[in-house]
Amino acid sequence: MHVIVKGGTTKLTGYQWKLFVFLSVASFFEGYDFLALTQILPNLRADMGLDKADAGILVAAINLGTVVAYLLVRQADRWGRRRVMTVTIAGYTFFTFLTGLSWDGYSFAVAQFAARVFLIGEWATAMVYAAEEFPAHRRGMVIGMISGFSSLGAIVCAGVVPLLLKLPITNPMNGHLVGWRAVYFAGIVPLLLLAFARRNLRESTRFAAAGDGAHQRRPLAAIFSTPYRRRTVQMALIWGVTYICSQNAVTFWKDFATNERGLSDAAVGGAITIAALVSMPMVFAVGPLLDWVGRKRGAVIVFLLGGAGTFFSYTFHGRWPLTGALIFGIFGASAVLPVLNAFTAELFPTELRGDAFAWSNNLLGRIGYVASPLLVASLAEVYSWGAIVRLTAIANLIALALIFALLPETSGRELEETSAL
Repeated sequence: MHVIVKGGTTKLTGYQWKLFVFLSVASFFEGYDFLALTQILPNLRADMGLDKADAGILVAAINLGTVVAYLLVRQADRWGRRRVMTVTIAGYTFFTFLTGLSWDGYSFAVAQFAARVFLIGEWATAMVYAAEEFPAHRRGMVIGMISGFSSLGAIVCAGVVPLLLKLPITNPMNGHLVGWRAVYFAGIVPLLLLAFARRNLRESTRFAAAGDGAHQRRPLAAIFSTPYRRRTVQMALIWGVTYICSQNAVTFWKDFATNERGLSDAAVGGAITIAALVSMPMVFAVGPLLDWVGRKRGAVIVFLLGGAGTFFSYTFHGRWPLTGALIFGIFGASAVLPVLNAFTAELFPTELRGDAFAWSNNLLGRIGYVASPLLVASLAEVYSWGAIVRLTAIANLIALALIFALLPETSGRELEETSAL
């Protein structure tokens, strides 16, 4: 039995505004952490003696943490949204600090693997919170704006990383600059502030009202014995295909631009900063767009622009043509998230929402997230970054076709309606 809880009327309450800020800050670090690895990868490779294939294995190993995050996200349906947010913030802060202390590729991978477990657990739970606590007619806007703060995190990262990489910290074994460590130390202070701010966080109204449907211990595969098994598989397929493009669009671009287009570190840093800045208002506009034109029509704009941006940012020559294309590549990598977050949160009932998000995104959907960088990096050793990554743009067209073929329109409807089969 569904408990219907209206998300509100016209104006957001004072608590909803505070929750919006809190969830936005939590999302900020998803973007910061994602771009941090992209920015430091060439420097990390040089410092630790890693080749392209090693880099692909490293990225894939770290990305496995996003799969293991499944175990945390599904607990949101048992422990509650608030408790999971508390655990994930503390865990991500601790392992981000340990990342800066890592001494070789293995310790770096372990620390970042664990950090990703907690980071993605925090991010996914934030999306569930956003879906459950805000009005139906503003749900797309809120999810989109919160996701947009991930882009802001990427912009801040793009701006500070080139400066941090120049810090006069050297590896005594080989003399390489290791300012990349400061990239992770710099994120500790705001994370501690976020941990302090969560004291005023309340449990989701819908989860608190769910009664007997919540707080139950369920077997790992319990959702596949419910009528929502088909929807779970459908969303997992769409997430997995989408990640093939979005996960690689930015991850290897610095390596591509420096090694295959001859751009300097400074030029690449400037290009990423400009592209991130220009794309940010576009990403923030996705949420209102989803409420205005609907989820499916919004997906057309997002997936087509993102696919084109990925293709041309690994095709063009010259700093400015590449920067122009990268604007849409970064936009696409970020903007697909509010589209799929909205669908995933809206298509399942409260007592299964965390578990469904965990299965479709964190476990099954992340196969594309984890496996595609490994495959791309291996093929790039034989061909090139450009030749391989631009092919991933096809995945956006496939994902868009799946959205139209498999999913209903959910815009402007209460969660109890959108989750009904």
